[in-house]
Amino acid sequence: MRKNMATTKSASKRKLEKVEQNGKSNGLVTLNDQEESDEGDYLQTISDNDTTDDEGDQSGTEESDGEGNVIEDNETDDGEDDGSEEAEDESEDQSEDESEEGEEDASEGGEEDETESDDSKESDLEWESEASEDEVIKPLKIDKKLKSKAQSHSLDARESNKTSSKEKTIDISSSKNIESQGSEVQETSKDEYESGDTSDEEDIRNTVGNIPMNWYDEYPHLGYDWEGKPIMKPKTGDTLDFFLKRMEDPNFFRTVKDPQTGQDVVLSDRDVELIKRLQSGKIPDAAFDDTAPWIEYFTSDVMKTPLRKFPEHKRSFLPSKSEAAKVSKYVHALKMGWMKTRKELAEEAKKKREKNFYMLWGADDNSVEEMRRIENHLPAPKRHLPGHAESYNPPAEYLLDREELRQWKKCQETPWKRKIHFVPQKYKSLREVPSYPRYIRERFLRCLDLYMCPRALKMKLMIEPEDLVPKLPSPRDLQPFPTSMSMIYQGHTDMVRCITVDPKGQFMISGSDDLSIKVWEVSTGRCMRTINVGGVVRSVAWCPNQALSLVAVAADRKLLLINPGVGDSLVIAKTDILLKEEPEDSSAIPERVKAAVQWEQAKNEEWAAGIRIIINHFKEIRQVTWHGRGDYFATVMPEGIHRSVVIHQLSKRRSQVPFSRSKGLVQCVLFHPVQPMLFVATQRNIRIYDLLKQEMVKKLSTLSRWVSSMSIHPGGDNLLVGTYDRKMMWFDLDLSTKPYQTLRLHGTAVRCVAYHKRYPLFASGSDDRSVIVSHGMVYNDLLKNPLIVPLKRLQYHEPNNDFGVFDVIFHPTQPWVFSAGSDKTIRLYS
Repeated sequence: MRKNMATTKSASKRKLEKVEQNGKSNGLVTLNDQEESDEGDYLQTISDNDTTDDEGDQSGTEESDGEGNVIEDNETDDGEDDGSEEAEDESEDQSEDESEEGEEDASEGGEEDETESDDSKESDLEWESEASEDEVIKPLKIDKKLKSKAQSHSLDARESNKTSSKEKTIDISSSKNIESQGSEVQETSKDEYESGDTSDEEDIRNTVGNIPMNWYDEYPHLGYDWEGKPIMKPKTGDTLDFFLKRMEDPNFFRTVKDPQTGQDVVLSDRDVELIKRLQSGKIPDAAFDDTAPWIEYFTSDVMKTPLRKFPEHKRSFLPSKSEAAKVSKYVHALKMGWMKTRKELAEEAKKKREKNFYMLWGADDNSVEEMRRIENHLPAPKRHLPGHAESYNPPAEYLLDREELRQWKKCQETPWKRKIHFVPQKYKSLREVPSYPRYIRERFLRCLDLYMCPRALKMKLMIEPEDLVPKLPSPRDLQPFPTSMSMIYQGHTDMVRCITVDPKGQFMISGSDDLSIKVWEVSTGRCMRTINVGGVVRSVAWCPNQALSLVAVAADRKLLLINPGVGDSLVIAKTDILLKEEPEDSSAIPERVKAAVQWEQAKNEEWAAGIRIIINHFKEIRQVTWHGRGDYFATVMPEGIHRSVVIHQLSKRRSQVPFSRSKGLVQCVLFHPVQPMLFVATQRNIRIYDLLKQEMVKKLSTLSRWVSSMSIHPGGDNLLVGTYDRKMMWFDLDLSTKPYQTLRLHGTAVRCVAYHKRYPLFASGSDDRSVIVSHGMVYNDLLKNPLIVPLKRLQYHEPNNDFGVFDVIFHPTQPWVFSAGSDKTIRLYS
């Protein structure tokens, strides 16, 4: 192998000498020294480009210069040099043939034991070396025409080509050296770092991938090659070698260490220049002109139409919600101490770097928990001292009789329920006391408790009982409110179930189980009129429209619209005229409504009694309520299932069933005083419906078993609910769907609740025959909760069949309250 390499080198040297002599004789090199170097470099780069493009065609008929011009081969350019060049080619071919024959003989005689792969590798190396020699020789054979083109090239192009040609020549020469030494490296197991290879092949040879190389600090190798063999680390010198290298090596300042291979890599001038430009903040490419003329594409010519007609996206001018969430998350982490600043991290790192000193003669178990246990020591609880029952001669009262002894033995399965864990016995003297058989077990359990049971220091809360009671204002500061009974209205022969007051507060109407209603004058207590309705009156409601004198009375299955005939005579006459005229039916009535409700005009006898309109229902009516404007009113029939609520319109004399299916047993309904909403109370829940949208808005949970009544605040934001399980609940509709406050003021079922329209008062009536008046202030400030203060208990009704107060209602203008009871009376409190 060495012989082959030597013959190859000698052949290449002879070729170079011949080419130089021919070039001088032909006059190719006629420029001065500087121009010769420039032109040679320029021609060298052209030949390199051509040889890389056409590797298969070694005889190449055409070549191209840097400007795209085609250069023909020397066979057609110079006729004068044909003979000499042909002779040289023949001599070269003969020398090559001789060298090949010598190589074949040497390979057949001396290296028969080598494998075919080694032969192929040697032939590849020889072929590449010959090709590299041809690349060096070929540019020198270019004709004189190329010389003028090289001279016309600019000085900048020459300098750039000069640097590139130098690098190419260095690469070719280095490749020749590597190829010539390849067989020797493979044959001998020398260190692979002795050649000083700094190419990128080492990165490919090391198959560990892109991992931290400090993982191999503890091993003698730094990776594995493609065959799985470890790649040993290169030799590293000591501090003295490093100092000598720094003082003697001129390239020390540009030498860096490759962490992937551990080799020293010398940076080229180009790399150093690039690093300097990056450090100074300049553009890496020196040939780049950053001040070139700029063509203003968008502002030079005024366009008739916009270039982009799309509107800006919404996210371009709105703050990012995700970024705001991240910022709030980071702020919360900083507040909680989860995320630390750089200063805090630096302090922690400083504490870790500090040396931790320990006590030389101290115990080994002085850990943090141990020291904390010693410093915060909690002594074990002591056993109780023995009492009189444990005496050998206890008093007679401490001895157990037969009944007590039977109870003590009965608790054998539950010993913790016993007051004492032993049976006291009496002895005449201490000498007669026998040994205690449970002593060892009790000592063991005591030690087990001391060992296993954790100890904790319980903090006793020192709270004054007065602090637990909310501070409420004095009732004297909350006047006026009813404090005593001032008048009794008597005349009914049975229980009075309902009462109502006209909007002006001058008259009152009451309904009773004696099948009649009575009209009372409030100030005098005089009964103005009695009307027989033919059924048990369960609800009465005066029309809130002051332009009409009309009362709705629910008697069994009939709803009667009655003109009481009291008050202003003009209003009474106008009401009769309005109710005599029947409106025209503009649309058909649905069958489900017609089967549930039927309107009927009063007859002559009924008209004379004051009844104007009769509305027949298919079930018993429990409640009737008016809308604030006085045109609509609603009736409740709990047994009507999905038709339990019916809304009537007086002006059109039409009815409608708003619900198609039952949500529960409806107890009562109310209209919102301001908004178009309907409150429907079932046994346990209260649903709020929007009449315009025809959908449920809110569902209130009463947390009770049975709702009895409800009343809405004049402002419309608060609701008062009474239940049969003795509770009264205040709902703040803007706050929650749960009760704001639950009042347990009555001892029995709460049957009725009511708000005052002008004063901050509300009242409740119960079967315990009492009426409780309370203060309920609702503030305009939404941040302030309502103030609820119980004021006065008024208990004047007499008991009758376990019933008490059926209905309460406030006077519209005065701080007075009316109550209707089971004792057949109506009472006024002022």
